Amino acid sequence: QVQLVESGGGLVQPGGSLRLSCAASGSIFRIAAMGWYRQVPGKQRELVATITSSKTTTYADSVKGRFAISENFGEYTVYLQMNSLKPEDTDVYYCHLPATTIWGQGTQVTVSS
Repeated sequence: QVQLVESGGGLVQPGGSLRLSCAASGSIFRIAAMGWYRQVPGKQRELVATITSSKTTTYADSVKGRFAISENFGEYTVYLQMNSLKPEDTDVYYCHLPATTIWGQGTQVTVSS
């Protein structure tokens, strides 16, 4: 069984930065890709960013130029550096293994003055 555990969320002022981490554990042979998603209660979960083992990245248009995803798949970890945060970035952020039903428990990010 594979588990994903996120960390690094919190409260930050507009224009500030946060770095999220997600660590995978359990019966893992190899990670091909990992991703970050976010969801406000009552709304659909949306893609924030993904990265593959060949370091190919994708980003939502709303975060391009502000967020950066990186990985250390040798340590089963993925990161999301979030800069120039805006109030509309306030969400619960989830880590996900694409092509599986495996999700983390989520970490709250709140951007407010």
